[in-house]
Amino acid sequence: MTSPIENGRGSLNSKSLVQGHRFALSKIYDVAIVGAGIVGLATVLELTTRYPRLRIIVLDKEKQIANHQSGHNSGVIHSGVYYRPGSLKARFCVQGAADIVRFCESYKIPHAICGKLIVATAEDQRPALEELHRRAIANRVSGVRILGPEQLREFEPHATGVAALLVPGAGITAYRRVAEKFAELALAAGAEIVTESEVHAIRANNGDFLLETSSGEIQSRFFINCAGLHSDRIARMTGAQLPVRIIPFRGEYYQLSPEKSALVRSLIYPVPDPRFPFLGVHFTRRITGEVEAGPNAVLAMRREGYRKSDFSVEDVSDQLSFPGFWRMAAKYWKTGCAEMYRSFSKPAFVRALQTLIPEIGEADVVPGGSGVRAQAVDRTGALVDDFSFVIHGKALHVCNVPSPAATASLPIGRHIVQTAATHFGWN
Repeated sequence: MTSPIENGRGSLNSKSLVQGHRFALSKIYDVAIVGAGIVGLATVLELTTRYPRLRIIVLDKEKQIANHQSGHNSGVIHSGVYYRPGSLKARFCVQGAADIVRFCESYKIPHAICGKLIVATAEDQRPALEELHRRAIANRVSGVRILGPEQLREFEPHATGVAALLVPGAGITAYRRVAEKFAELALAAGAEIVTESEVHAIRANNGDFLLETSSGEIQSRFFINCAGLHSDRIARMTGAQLPVRIIPFRGEYYQLSPEKSALVRSLIYPVPDPRFPFLGVHFTRRITGEVEAGPNAVLAMRREGYRKSDFSVEDVSDQLSFPGFWRMAAKYWKTGCAEMYRSFSKPAFVRALQTLIPEIGEADVVPGGSGVRAQAVDRTGALVDDFSFVIHGKALHVCNVPSPAATASLPIGRHIVQTAATHFGWN
């Protein structure tokens, strides 16, 4: 089967991405996908490649595609260093990085292979750094090696540490541009993408799904839930009881001043805390040339809570009613308080940055953007680490696809389609 990377179909302009219209009430689709983020769009692209005769529709409540996690991430092409060998994250990230680079090359999407340093700033971090090296080798990440302090400064002259793991294949791109190209190719292949179409209810109808949306009603034989921050709620609409709840974590960034951007050549990361699926405050050179510093990881009071002041009674009530939330809070309240303090204290945030680059001062950074991570938490309070998918009847629910989902989007899309084909008898 020809892959969407190879076949070169489609070259629609950006105006074709918004398909806002009301449905004919009699319209019946083979597959309905909720969520036009990069994972939902990779899925519809794979569907149109493997099953070109299927009638497929993608629904999204926002005015534009890739409006949440896909459009608010750091743009990093991850390499697969952090993830447990054999996990879906490890497998899909390594393959996805290669796929994304080829995709960007094929469609002239800006990207760069700039490399990454993961820096141990103290001797007690060296064992964790060596474990990352072991994982990288096990995951077949090419070219990784441990550097001493002098070698570290050859790659990043202003960084400091006792050792570092060099990941030469790490890169950066513009994932919103990638998502837009996915959508263009899917539209050219006959799929429909409808924005400003929020799903209010999902009912059974003669063995099919009847979706009540702000654009009208549609009927679909099969259903794929790629709703990200709202995936658990969409699942409940279909009658599925997922073993997890989506808990939103906001990541807040600062941006280096233009005068200080030269202090960072590529990507500089700390050694992460193995208890959490977050990577710690780091420096990221963006494809546009700016350098971001961050993010922290604070509990958001709204699922789309990009600002500190954002609050939703419904979203907070949803968190508080879930036993896993309280168990998570009991385990990690000290870390949560430290992250919250850093959120409100610029000096504390800058001190975290100075462990990597001591020359950074408070005057050198200004508030930047933010993103919200859809983190699945199970009933024991554990933060679900790997990608997670659940089949319920004729529906497939994507339950947990946080970072590196953008990097791994093409393999994730293939996995979703293959899983659906196996369980729904499409083969």
